[in-house]
Amino acid sequence: MSFLLLMAISALVFIAFALLALTLMRGIREMMADYRSTFTDTASDNMTDMFLFVDPQRLFYINLGLLVVLPPILWLITGDAVIGLAGLVALLILPKLMYNRLRKQRLNRFAEQLPDGLLMISGGLQAGASLTVAIQSLVKEQQPPLSQEFELFLREQKIGVEFGDALQHMEERLPIAEFQMISSALRISREVGGNLAEVLDTLADTLRRKAMMEGKIESLTAQGRMQGVVMAGLPILLGVLLYFLEPAAMSKMFNTWYGLTVLGILVVWEGIGFFLIRKVVAIDV
Repeated sequence: MSFLLLMAISALVFIAFALLALTLMRGIREMMADYRSTFTDTASDNMTDMFLFVDPQRLFYINLGLLVVLPPILWLITGDAVIGLAGLVALLILPKLMYNRLRKQRLNRFAEQLPDGLLMISGGLQAGASLTVAIQSLVKEQQPPLSQEFELFLREQKIGVEFGDALQHMEERLPIAEFQMISSALRISREVGGNLAEVLDTLADTLRRKAMMEGKIESLTAQGRMQGVVMAGLPILLGVLLYFLEPAAMSKMFNTWYGLTVLGILVVWEGIGFFLIRKVVAIDV
C-alpha cells in the first residue's frame, strides 16, 4: 500500500512539474513572440523612415544571437553575474539608442541641406517654372536625405494624394522647426497666393543665420559638454583601475548587498549630474 501511495505521489509531482514547465515554456514563447513583433515593427518603421531598407527579421536574429551569447561570455570572462546582466540590459536598450542617433543625424543633415534646396526652388519659380517642376529639379540636383524626402512628396501626389496631405506626411517624417516654417509658407502660398519665391529666399536666409548662430553656441558650450563627459567618465575609469589594482577590495562592490547599494546610488547621482550639465549647456535657438 505504501508503495502504491509513493508511486501516486511521485506521479502527481511529475505532473505538477510538467504542467509548470509547459506553462513557463508557453509564457517564454509568448514573450519572445511579443518581443519579436515589437522589435521587427519598430525596426521596419524606423529604417523605412530613414530610407534604409534592411530586413528587420535579420536584425532581430542578430539581436537575439547577441542576447543569448554575449551575457554568458561576459559572465565567464569577469566571473561576475552583475556584469553579464548589465550586458543583457545594454543589448536590450542599444537598438533604440542606435535608431534615435541615426534619425537625429538624418534630421540634422536635412536641416543643413534645406537652405540650398529652398534657393533652388526659389530660382526655379523665378525662372517661370511651377512648384512641382522646381521641386523635381531639386530632387535631381540635391543629395539625400533632402532629395529623398521631396521625391517621396512628389510620388505621393502622383498617385493621387492631395498636396496638403502629402505635406502633412512629410511633416510627420520631419518633426523639426525648420521644415515647419517651410510647410507653413507652402500652405499659405497655396491658399492665399503671394510671391512664394521671395518668401523662400527670406526663409533660406533665416535658416542660414540660425545655423550660424547654432554653430557659434555649440562651439562656446563645447567646454561645458566635455566637462559633463569627463565628470561622468572619471569615476568609471577610476573604478576600473582600482578593480585591477585591488580586485579583492573592489569585488565587495559587486558581491555584497551594501556594495551593490552604493554602486546603485553612484550610478543614479552620476546620471543626474550628467543630465543637469547637459541641460545647462543645451541652448535652444
